[in-house]
Amino acid sequence: MKRPEQFTLPLPQARPAATGRADFFVSAANAAALAAVDGWQDWPQGKLVLVGPPGAGKSHLARIWAAETDAALLPAADLPAADLPALAATGRVALDDAHHVAGDAAAERALFHLHNMLAAAGGQLLLTATEAPNRWPVALPDLASRLQAAPVARLDRPDDALLAAVLVKLFADRQLHVAPAVIAYLATRIDRSLAAAAGVVVAIDRQSLTTRREITRAFAAEVLDTLTEAGH
Repeated sequence: MKRPEQFTLPLPQARPAATGRADFFVSAANAAALAAVDGWQDWPQGKLVLVGPPGAGKSHLARIWAAETDAALLPAADLPAADLPALAATGRVALDDAHHVAGDAAAERALFHLHNMLAAAGGQLLLTATEAPNRWPVALPDLASRLQAAPVARLDRPDDALLAAVLVKLFADRQLHVAPAVIAYLATRIDRSLAAAAGVVVAIDRQSLTTRREITRAFAAEVLDTLTEAGH
């Protein structure tokens, strides 16, 4: 069996990934979640939890909402050290990967206090997570009850249309224009996740740079075979 080639060059320079509304591709997999976010003024008790697998677009939606509503946006890991009154004073906060607060006493207390401050001021709180709050191992009972009362909007694994659109975007972010036949081939053969799409685009870009070969359907198939043999 031919041994997989080693990808040894540093990553090619890519443009910063576009994360605005125009770059959020709507399909049956995420349309309901987008509608829920757009209805933020009517969220019950001013909060919403976006749930979905890694790479489904939760963070992208949170960035869209934060940009369009002047909300503060931060990862859950930064919450214990954050200035909670200053965050609450913004009136709207988005917390990415919020499930990571579970089991961290300082983070749980911080989220509990932030939640209460925003609720008292009539603000809004958007959380993203891989699972619904009733599955988080939250130790603080008062926080657990508040989180479990939040409505949940789900993003599913991407369908063919969404996966193809995201592949086009990811290649474009790396200044690569790939034929539709290559996109269609990849969309039906990679794992059904946006994280998998990102990984294969990086691998194809890197190997194309290494070998100086054009990104054709045959070339994409070779890279997929290499990734499969390497266990990715």
